[in-house]
Amino acid sequence: MSILPDLHLHYVQVCQDLSQPENPFIARVLQEADKNDEISTKGITLKLAGNNHLVPVPRVTDDDLGVLVSVLGQAPFVTGLDLAYNLLTDAGAKTIATFLQENSTLQYLNLMFNDIGTSGAELIAGALHSNQSLVHLRMTGNKIGNQGGMFFASMLKINSALEKLDLADCDVGLQCLITTAIALTQNKSLKAINLNRPLLSSQQEETTVHMARMLRSNCSLVELHLGKHGMKNFGVQRLCEALLGNSTLRYLDLSCNNITCDGAKFLGELLKRNKTLEILDLNANRIEDVGAIYLSEALATGNMGLQALSIVSNNITGKGLIALAEAMQSNMKLSHIYIWGNKLDRSTCVAFSELIGVGRLQLDCTDVVPYEVDGEVFLAEQSHGLARHRYWAPRCAAAAPGAANASLEILAGSEH
Repeated sequence: MSILPDLHLHYVQVCQDLSQPENPFIARVLQEADKNDEISTKGITLKLAGNNHLVPVPRVTDDDLGVLVSVLGQAPFVTGLDLAYNLLTDAGAKTIATFLQENSTLQYLNLMFNDIGTSGAELIAGALHSNQSLVHLRMTGNKIGNQGGMFFASMLKINSALEKLDLADCDVGLQCLITTAIALTQNKSLKAINLNRPLLSSQQEETTVHMARMLRSNCSLVELHLGKHGMKNFGVQRLCEALLGNSTLRYLDLSCNNITCDGAKFLGELLKRNKTLEILDLNANRIEDVGAIYLSEALATGNMGLQALSIVSNNITGKGLIALAEAMQSNMKLSHIYIWGNKLDRSTCVAFSELIGVGRLQLDCTDVVPYEVDGEVFLAEQSHGLARHRYWAPRCAAAAPGAANASLEILAGSEH
């Protein structure tokens, strides 16, 4: 059995060699990793995220990163690196790019919400032209802009290893989205992509039309996030028409758009005919009661595939919510439903309380919990939802097996 290198000791030595002061946060994480007896067989993820700590930590800088990659160069058992919410800039991106070109074991890299710009995006995307080990990359919240997004779109035409890419909140634009859609007609490896909150000035929904065309031919994408695209009913109709012939997409995120009851009608017709879609996120649209009834009819009569539905903040009253509750009585496949932010009247509270009381709806599968005051049933909010771990990851195991959360949020933590 080979002797594993001492990460902390190596880190101290490199800091001394480079006259770089030690970062106590990095030192502590490496000490914890050295105590892990399973790293030689399972690999580990070094969790160096700058947020989510009870005690504030000194965040990782570009200089700290230079020392860290020197240590990781001799640590093939480190298969994941979480550097979210730190102080990395384009200089740090250059260090990461060089590391990716030389490393053949890193599978997961989280760089979300650092200060990486367009030039840093170009370097990282360029490194992925040759890197064949990285499976999951999160660039979320780095203001790489439209041009930076274009570098990643071009990378998707070449790279055949990356399976998950998160470009949400990166200020990408129209050109990037269209080029990405075209690249995904050729790419056969990417399984999940998050393109939430681009900067779009046009109201013509060109990006949605191109995404729909892509879905007609793409046979590998399992998860697609198109939140905050300004999407209207026309765009939803194009997507639904494309998904009638798509047998691979399982998660569709259309949250925070301009979808009304007409768009929900298209989605209802899709659900009656599509047997693949498992998770549908309509959070923060405006489908109202009519749209909720369209969805409930599809779920009650023609769909046995959907497992999770989010209709949070859609201006739905008791009429639409009760229709969905009744649909759950006949559709036993739908296990997760999120309804908070709508108009929860007395009948709604009773209906969902009964679903929970008889065990049809589990508390960890919804965002409401019943309680009583003077014999009357009310619903309180729980911090559950499809995007529960999109911007933060708890220190401990967060999601039960089978929980309806996107792979882009939780899969990396459970994998490594």
